[in-house]
Amino acid sequence: MSALASLKLGARPEGRTLLTAAWVLAHEEAGPVLLKNGEVVIEGDRVIFTGHGFAGEIARRIDFGRALISPGLIDLDALTDLDTTILGIDHFPGWKKGRVLPLTYVEKGPYEMYTPEELAFQKRFAFGQLLLNGITTAAPIASLFYREWAETVAEFDAAADAAGELGLRVYLSPAYRAGGMVLHAPGDMRPHFDEQRGLDGLADAVSYIERQSGRYEGLIQGLLAPDRVETCTTALLRATFEQAEALDCKVRLHMAQGAMEVDVVKSLHGTTGPVWLAREGLLSDRLIAPHATVATDEDLALYAEHGVSIVHCPLVSGRSGGTLKSFSRVRDMGITIAMGTDTTPPDMIMNMLVGLIACRINDGAPERILCRDLFDAATLGGAKALGRADIGRLAPGSKADIAVFRLDDVHMAPSIDPITTLVTGGSGKVTDAVFVDGRLSMRHGEVAGIDMAAAREKAQAQFDRLIAQYPARSYGHPPVSEIFPPSYPEREHPHG
Repeated sequence: MSALASLKLGARPEGRTLLTAAWVLAHEEAGPVLLKNGEVVIEGDRVIFTGHGFAGEIARRIDFGRALISPGLIDLDALTDLDTTILGIDHFPGWKKGRVLPLTYVEKGPYEMYTPEELAFQKRFAFGQLLLNGITTAAPIASLFYREWAETVAEFDAAADAAGELGLRVYLSPAYRAGGMVLHAPGDMRPHFDEQRGLDGLADAVSYIERQSGRYEGLIQGLLAPDRVETCTTALLRATFEQAEALDCKVRLHMAQGAMEVDVVKSLHGTTGPVWLAREGLLSDRLIAPHATVATDEDLALYAEHGVSIVHCPLVSGRSGGTLKSFSRVRDMGITIAMGTDTTPPDMIMNMLVGLIACRINDGAPERILCRDLFDAATLGGAKALGRADIGRLAPGSKADIAVFRLDDVHMAPSIDPITTLVTGGSGKVTDAVFVDGRLSMRHGEVAGIDMAAAREKAQAQFDRLIAQYPARSYGHPPVSEIFPPSYPEREHPHG
């Protein structure tokens, strides 16, 4: 039995454990360095050594061979429901395909399309997928299109327990909103507001953070999550930042991400989301703002001035024809860039590649961005956005949040540099092991606390039930076959 196989999945090894591999991405005073045939020693929840030739006593040695030992990846827009963005890839226009609730549905009274048990399961399944892809810290995100109104405290109590049991570091609280978009007629989308309901949701989120933050030895931390800038009011956002100040936590608000948002915010406030918030004195380094793909020059200048962090989700944005314009320009303005996957599977490695490609297309000068820039965003950038210097890096004193990526997987090309090879030709599927807070959370495709194969079948069944409800929430209420026609004509087997 190998030393890794002898460790109990989900547990923190006793004594000092020395990890070795062909490459270690360590952190020194000047920044990240690649250690060839390097070593990492962990004890408890901390890294106590990175380098070569550790001279102290150890309880065990685990050699990963031709692999990269890396800081765990940080995903600040981590999808934790069943992904429906894929339903909009080939089905247009979105208003006709259930992406915006029609007035006929709203007038009957929106309802929860999942049971509390299904919502709890989805968080656990999604957290398992994050670990499978080398992600050790996540800020969950889910669509509110399928909800009666917003997320509930009960499902996030279950989410905290799931993260603690599986061994994932999370920043979370139930998302809330003061309004939502409603489809009145073909292409006619209008915001409907209920500010008090948003304020009640904020109060629930604050109470949740006060009660949950710090649980599971600090794996659970608070983050206020008003849903989207166009579904918030000035009063709700002002109260949000006042509470964030009192709680000393971050605020994540989706902003500058799409045409509908731009049109709605302009009609309501006469300007863009970032300019509106700046005018109200609400931009600060507490704000984490996905996605910035439609941010104006003025918006970006305000982000830079006030220390706002961006969460870059190039895969999801690119699928809809949007890009950050551009990664290198935003970086050079001094804006912190973190990364988010915002889809399933949460393949951060693939996300980095799409980000690299998009930036080089936008820049027309490939030398302006390198693979390491995306890797930094997925590690150091996320840590900086969260205000932490003990994650996103491997150095003495840092948290033992570690991902191990195989470089000798049969799908991988021969390599001279592990970062370039991983970003340009790898995927989350080559993740071999994950430690979070020193605990072994994932090993060889096994995740602590969940059977992912069985969970995948359960997720499919839930997704099928969701799709069956689409006629009720789509304009004109057509059958599913018209809402989501197949890519090619389907033929049933003549005998069933």
